[in-house]
Amino acid sequence: MEEELAMLKQFIGQLQELLQNGSHPPSPPSSSSSSPSSFIVLHNPQYHNRWCLPFTEETSADDSCADILMAAGKRPVGIFNMLETVKQPVKRSRKKDKNRGKPSSSSTEGDDGNMDQKIWQEFPHDLFEALVSRLPIPKFFQFRAVCRKWNALIDSDSFSRCCANLPQTIPWFYTITHENVNSGQVYDPSSNKWYHPVIPELPKKTIVLPMASAGGLVCFLDIGHRNFYVSNPLTKSFRELPARSFKVWSRVAVGMTLNGNSTSDGYKVLWVGCEGEYEVYDSLSDVWTKQGTIPSSIKLPVLLNFKSQPVAIRTTLYFMLTDPEGILAYDMVSGRWKQYVIPGPPDLSDHTLAECGERLMLVGLLTKNAATCVCIWELQKMTLLWKEVDRMPNIWCLEFYGKHVRMNCLGNRGCLMMLSLRSRQMNRLITYNAVTREWAKVPGCTVPRGRKRLWIACGTAFHPSPTARA
Repeated sequence: MEEELAMLKQFIGQLQELLQNGSHPPSPPSSSSSSPSSFIVLHNPQYHNRWCLPFTEETSADDSCADILMAAGKRPVGIFNMLETVKQPVKRSRKKDKNRGKPSSSSTEGDDGNMDQKIWQEFPHDLFEALVSRLPIPKFFQFRAVCRKWNALIDSDSFSRCCANLPQTIPWFYTITHENVNSGQVYDPSSNKWYHPVIPELPKKTIVLPMASAGGLVCFLDIGHRNFYVSNPLTKSFRELPARSFKVWSRVAVGMTLNGNSTSDGYKVLWVGCEGEYEVYDSLSDVWTKQGTIPSSIKLPVLLNFKSQPVAIRTTLYFMLTDPEGILAYDMVSGRWKQYVIPGPPDLSDHTLAECGERLMLVGLLTKNAATCVCIWELQKMTLLWKEVDRMPNIWCLEFYGKHVRMNCLGNRGCLMMLSLRSRQMNRLITYNAVTREWAKVPGCTVPRGRKRLWIACGTAFHPSPTARA
């Protein structure tokens, strides 16, 4: 034991002498491999194992390693048992190298990286429909182009139910511009883009105006008040409603509601004229019913504000009256009419009804002297009075100063409203979110291959639905 300790002391002394003098022994044979820089590797050519001691300097292994020649030419007993044997570091080969020449689990993938069709066949169909139904509308129509099976999803009853159970997205806006009344322009707030759909079945020789919407469907009325049409602007699903029992050539207000959660449960369309005549169309029976006149308890003639579209909350339609000021309501299920006398805010013009979260809202221009601003009111259920809740930022209202501004508002569906503000020197499109109270400017509406920004003559908000059927 004393001999071994003496040899160890001698060995440590030699190492210290090498470090102090900065000299290095002859380089090791080329067969020796490098080791981490924080260790001195001791290599004996007669043995295949290596040992290391801690080394604190940033010195490479080739510069710090030396072949320790043992005086007796034999491996000392006991000395290297005190040192940790370090094995040759194992190189981690890439997964690709490991699997080279062997059948791998990715062998089911094609050269183009697509998964095997057998794997997709085992994907649960209900989960597949749930995922697809949550795609943004533009992405969904790109998705349909993949194959016939995916394209057929739009006619699947289970897929329709899955879409009906989802919360409604922010509405889109189907509009008619003043210089292009024979075709519609659709604005998508999510992508901030305008689309130009074509509904081939709509008559080309007459002006057809969008009047109401429900469940992704838009109700149209020709300018001659002869016929009604219902269509899905996204899928071109179309229906011409049967002729009405009697003709009304005066202006009419049109509202639309669903019988259930989706168009598969049916829908109803109501028109009402100034003299109190009205009819209700039921899509399930495909006939006009409940034709009659408004009861005598409601003042006639009904002076409707035709600039304001009817607003639907559940199965009740609300129309704006001008004389007396207030709201006219009709329940599509019970068939009952109600009138609410509600004075409007002073100095108000171009006001229209809107809806947000089953709350009635009022949007209008408030003008005092030469200043004009857009204001938002909410109807208080307890007092039946309008309470101002928001108004356009002052810096935007300054643009209207001294100008005769006119406004159209599309806010009959959802909490997003589109405002078309115009004068001789100005044409602006703005959206207002009644939930977040955010105002946003909308890019100008131009027809394909056109440069002129057009103002909105009329239109309707609608919730886009790829499964809504007319």
